Amino acid sequence: MTGTSNGRAGTQAAAGGGNAVYGLGLIGALVYYIQTADTFGQGLLGVLKAVVWPAFLVYDAFKALG
Repeated sequence: MTGTSNGRAGTQAAAGGGNAVYGLGLIGALVYYIQTADTFGQGLLGVLKAVVWPAFLVYDAFKALG
């Protein structure tokens, strides 16, 4: 067992990939929603949408498939 605390070799290197993609998506969504907001309420709603954007993506993907 080298370099891991859970006994599985090689699992720590790939663990952060999804977090980076989500983080970049979050930043991009925040910029988009805040730039398109005309009022404070729309900006606040945009922040909430930016946090849950993967749920919208999966919902629309399933709707298109089904």
